[in-house]
Amino acid sequence: MQDRPTKHYERPAISLIYENLPVHGVDLYLGGRQGAANLDLLRRHGITTVLNTAVNLDFNYADPVPKSAGGIGYGPGPVRYYKLGIVDGPGNPQTMMLAGYYQLLGALDQILPDRASYPMRERGNVLINCRAGRSRSVALAALFLHLQLPSEFPTLADAIDHTRRKRALQPDEWHETPKPMLIDAAERAAQWVRMVEADLAARPAPTVEDVG
Repeated sequence: MQDRPTKHYERPAISLIYENLPVHGVDLYLGGRQGAANLDLLRRHGITTVLNTAVNLDFNYADPVPKSAGGIGYGPGPVRYYKLGIVDGPGNPQTMMLAGYYQLLGALDQILPDRASYPMRERGNVLINCRAGRSRSVALAALFLHLQLPSEFPTLADAIDHTRRKRALQPDEWHETPKPMLIDAAERAAQWVRMVEADLAARPAPTVEDVG
């Protein structure tokens, strides 16, 4: 497929993709770099967790704390921040999208210890972002909706179309939102997740001795 110029449209910094996710009871948002960097906007929408899917984008969320020998600050930030780092095109290992699915699920399921070194324990809404909120984050959000809500989104295409609409992506953008190779990666990841879940379901539940 030849590259073709695409008109870029104005859209919100963040978009509500799904309200009140079953089991988790939080809202799922999607956005680009401007939305993920706007702490006031995140707070207004109750977003406490950010999953950044872009390898070519980082955020300095850390509060001013002691610096390392190299002069880079570190410490807890105002949100729980997770980084995946996908290339927006070819070049990703086949398992990257699979890792992203389980990273997102882990961010939702993770229980943090009640210690001072884990100050951000609040369970709020979640934002998935990439640079523009058009491709990488769309693919991962759609994969998650398809696997977590199969009765509502029986195919990955159903979930992608839903995510495109909620993100205000126009039909003449759809050939690259998300990129075709990322859709293929999400399809493979969905197959692998089903294999993993089937294997887990076939195993006996762990006992205290198993985890002790």
